[in-house]
Amino acid sequence: QVQLVESGGGLVQAGGSLRLSCAASGFTFSTSAMGWFRQAPGKEREFVGVIRRDGIKYYVDSVQGRFTISRDNAKNTVYLQMNSLKPEDTAVYYCNAYSFMQNYWGQGTQVTVSS
Repeated sequence: QVQLVESGGGLVQAGGSLRLSCAASGFTFSTSAMGWFRQAPGKEREFVGVIRRDGIKYYVDSVQGRFTISRDNAKNTVYLQMNSLKPEDTAVYYCNAYSFMQNYWGQGTQVTVSS
């Protein structure tokens, strides 16, 4: 049974930092691409960043230079370090795994950035 459990969300002031974690189980983590998406109220879910199995990373332009995605294959965990947070980063953040042509999602963690 695949499980993705996010943690680390919360309330932070603009300019602050948060680190999200996603603990994965039930699939082969090390060979999977791991990503983060977010969904703000009234908006569609959007791509934030991804780290491939080879370690190559991609980000949406709006977070480039502020967010860093990383993975620890020994712990089956992917992280999203978010710095210089802005009110427009407020959203529910979802962990995503792409493994053997299957997409898996976590339940999400709320990030709220106050101005």
